[in-house]
Amino acid sequence: MINIAFSPCPNDTFIFHALVHGKVEGAPSVNVTYADIDKTNYWAQDLAGPEVMKISFAALPYVIDDYTLIPCGGALGRGVGPLVLTKKKETPAYLEGKKIAVPSDRSTAYLLFRLWTEQKLSGEIGEIIVMPFEEIMPAVRDGKVDAGLVIHEARFTYETYGLSMLEDLGDWWEKDTGFPIPLGAIIARRGAVDKEKLTGWIRQSVDAAWLNPSAASDYIAAHAQEMSPEVQQSHIDLYVNEFSRNLGEDGFFAVESLLGRAMKADLVPRFDLQKLYD
Repeated sequence: MINIAFSPCPNDTFIFHALVHGKVEGAPSVNVTYADIDKTNYWAQDLAGPEVMKISFAALPYVIDDYTLIPCGGALGRGVGPLVLTKKKETPAYLEGKKIAVPSDRSTAYLLFRLWTEQKLSGEIGEIIVMPFEEIMPAVRDGKVDAGLVIHEARFTYETYGLSMLEDLGDWWEKDTGFPIPLGAIIARRGAVDKEKLTGWIRQSVDAAWLNPSAASDYIAAHAQEMSPEVQQSHIDLYVNEFSRNLGEDGFFAVESLLGRAMKADLVPRFDLQKLYD
């Protein structure tokens, strides 16, 4: 049996449906823990979670000695970036000294935000407040915070809260680097799982999902946290792509660029980038 943790979001349940439901030939049974990435990031650091987990690429430098990166099953692509939202239309300078809500302080979204503010702001941002993802847009709308960093389906729903997009960090990253944006990574505890076999099983699960997308519909809906079917599909369309099946050269270059920049800015622990391939 393999123990695995990933989020209940549609992209993860779509990718892992076949593997979880015993539809991947040769794969062992799978025990799933559904957990948002802010939890798995710290489980990995503390060696407290399952042997296979989805974490943020931003958390990888903290755990790379104990976990290996699986080159599939994650979330990396174009047009999928986190957004910086405000109550009305603002410029980046507005954020100086302001109170900003973020879903995690160890997420790729937060790492991108910090890299972006270093480039765009002459002064310092104010207080960073970590709060549950679903509370961020209401907090911005109600004036409890001055801005919010949001991810996932907020891309499709923020206007219903009367909010304005200050920056699409994915768009900024792509224009600045030319690379897709690395968001979520699948990792496995070193020595606990056969990396090559796990990679093959996940790729078969992705292939099965693409071959018969409707097979996972009930599973996705059961965990989709009140999303409409249309939003579920939009979520899958954005976050499941060829990088989900194989990071490939462009994917690895994107990860190296993100984490290399972050190390240079002293935002994450330093490590040998070669470990991404070990």
